[in-house]
Amino acid sequence: MSLQKISRIPASSLLSTVHDIRWLLRSVTPLAVPNRALVQSEYRRPGQPREDKPPWQKIKFDLSKGLEGVKKHFKLLRQEFADRLVGPEGKPIIEHMLEQNRVIWEFRGPESLQNWTVSSDREIGGQSEIYLKLGRNNDTCFLYGTLCSAPPRDGETRYSGYCTMRSKQPLVSFDRKTHHDWSSFNTLHMRIRGDGRPWMVNIAAETYFSHQKDDIYSYFLYTRGGPYWQDVKIPFSKFFLTHRGRIQDDQHPLWLDKINTIGFTLGDKADGPFQLEIDFIGVCKDYAHTEDFAYEVYKRNPEV
Repeated sequence: MSLQKISRIPASSLLSTVHDIRWLLRSVTPLAVPNRALVQSEYRRPGQPREDKPPWQKIKFDLSKGLEGVKKHFKLLRQEFADRLVGPEGKPIIEHMLEQNRVIWEFRGPESLQNWTVSSDREIGGQSEIYLKLGRNNDTCFLYGTLCSAPPRDGETRYSGYCTMRSKQPLVSFDRKTHHDWSSFNTLHMRIRGDGRPWMVNIAAETYFSHQKDDIYSYFLYTRGGPYWQDVKIPFSKFFLTHRGRIQDDQHPLWLDKINTIGFTLGDKADGPFQLEIDFIGVCKDYAHTEDFAYEVYKRNPEV
């Protein structure tokens, strides 16, 4: 029994056929599979355009500034090693163990304001304004501005009207992240003077997963108003977990050994001017407060 003759395809025709198939797949693939950038895009604030600029185009190369930065960071590295030899956070071990109060931020000059940043809904097209400067005697922080809850006319943003002040992420040599260790304390202590508006105190701790980067622990700060100062003490057990402004059902205590930043947010929907003056922000150890966590913690799959 004879086999049928198999027609041979020329090599040039085979290559052209493969090229046509590849071109067809490239034209069809975007319709079936979404773009990688759209799938893994970061969170974008409403009212802000998408930023398509690659990260390497944001870097500014300057040789002189680079050499100055190397000298600066090697000095910081030397100081970091010297502090490690002395004790925790550059203090003797006995002083660290017996410490009852610690001032974290105090405002005694223009350089103290460089550790803070302010923002408002003007970044997304709103009309609120916030400014930061030193007080009358250059020994306090004076936060003032105007709050406006009118949303921007972009067809996307529904709510607006906030002003916030936040500390910067602490860094060590070569821009490595470090954290505030408040595990020896249980209370936040501040000396403030406000105008009667309620504020929100926000504490951001280090997280392990990328989807938790917007997790913040918050609590309320009520100012009395008037010319008198008030000492405010808020136990860390009172802070509750929020994610992008929404209170979470699953609550956890605050990790006091990995504190990144602290901030103050105003958004009470009362349009008009505001002001808040801060003398210092610190932590203390209150032996009368024995509460671990003020909110109910649900157990998943509890033991029967």
